Amino acid sequence: MSTSTPVLHRWADIVPEQVNPSTARQYITGNAVTVARFEMKRGGVVPRHSHTNEQVTSVMSGALKFALPDGEVIVRAGDVLQIPGAVPHAVEVLEDTVAIDVFSPVRQDWIDGTDGYFKQ
Repeated sequence: MSTSTPVLHRWADIVPEQVNPSTARQYITGNAVTVARFEMKRGGVVPRHSHTNEQVTSVMSGALKFALPDGEVIVRAGDVLQIPGAVPHAVEVLEDTVAIDVFSPVRQDWIDGTDGYFKQ
């Protein structure tokens, strides 16, 4: 949603989208960023993919293992991982997790429904 005035959003008011059996996603899109809240169940996987968007992931609770070109990194509650655009990555959900992701520019693939990698 493009806007020139401040807007208050509440996660409780945004209906979660079940993108696969282990991952629910809520998101808002501003003029230049997309902010998402993920609830992920232990054992879930986000298959290897890349996107032009820079991604910053903050794990609020739980733990995720990211497979990156230079190796694996475990991101736990209180950690923040920054992934430059076009860097391939995959995610294994080690524990039930809540994470906040910020993407720039906006995730047009989510808006268009062309983010099929979640459903692989």
